[in-house]
Amino acid sequence: MRKWEAVGQARGVIVLVHGAMEHHRRYGWLIEMWRVNHFHIVTGDLPGQGLTTRSHRGHIDSFNEYIIEVESWIEEAEKYELPVFLLGHSMGGLTVIRLLQERNIKPAGVILSSPCLGLVEYPSLTMNALSVGLNWIAPEIKVKSTLNIDMATRNEDVKDRALNDSLFVTKVSVRWYRELLKAMKAAFTHISTFPDVPLLVMQGGDDKIVDKAEVVEWFNQLSVTEKIYKEWPNCFHEIFNEPERELVFEYAKNFIHNELLLIEYNGNE
Repeated sequence: MRKWEAVGQARGVIVLVHGAMEHHRRYGWLIEMWRVNHFHIVTGDLPGQGLTTRSHRGHIDSFNEYIIEVESWIEEAEKYELPVFLLGHSMGGLTVIRLLQERNIKPAGVILSSPCLGLVEYPSLTMNALSVGLNWIAPEIKVKSTLNIDMATRNEDVKDRALNDSLFVTKVSVRWYRELLKAMKAAFTHISTFPDVPLLVMQGGDDKIVDKAEVVEWFNQLSVTEKIYKEWPNCFHEIFNEPERELVFEYAKNFIHNELLLIEYNGNE
C-alpha cells in the first residue's frame, strides 16, 4: 500500500485501483493531478501484480484476494476522516464493483474507468473448455496474454515507457482467468446489491480490450439515485493515458467536486 499527501488543504481521499497485468506506478500522472487538486491518494499493487510477489505473478487463488486488498486501502483512507472516493480502472473497476456488492461500504462516490465487465475477445471454445478442466487439476498453469500496450492506448509516450516496464505481467494462470470470468458474471447477477452511491462510469469509445456494450448493459440495469455514463469516442482502453486525458481528468474532477458540494450543503442544512 502507498499513500500520497495532497498539495495544500485536502478536500478528500481517492482510493485508486489499477487494472489487470499492470501496477500502480503507471498512474504517476494521475496521482499528481489529484494531489495538486487537493486530494490524498491511497493505492498499491493488487495481489500477483507489480511488486507484491515474484513467485505467483499473474496468479490468484480467488478474486476475493483483490477485494480484501482494496478493502484494506479503504480502511486506511478512512483514517483521514475526509470523504473517500473510489476510482477503479478496468479489472480494478470490476474489483470496486464486486467489493461494493459484497461489503457494507458506502463511499462518497465511485468512478469506474472502462470497467472490465466483458471482453472484446475471448479464447476459443476449445481453449475455454480446456481451462475449466485445468482449473481443477492444475490451476497455476500459465498462458501468455494476448493483450498488448498498442491495444490499450494511443499515447506514444505511454507506449514507449511500457516497452521498458519489467513489472508488466505477461502470463496469467488458468485460475486467474476463471476467477475473472466468475467475477464478471457476479457483477451482473448481484447487481441489486450495488449500494446507492453516486457513480460515474467513463468508457473508451474505441476500447480494444473491454466490450463497451457489456459496460452499457450493466450501467443501464443498475438502480441507483445518481449515475452518469460518459463515453469518450476516440479513446482506447486506458482513458487516463489517452491524448485526451486532461479532459478526462477534468470530467472526473468535476464529478467529485459536485459531490463534495452536495456533502457540504447537506451538512449545513
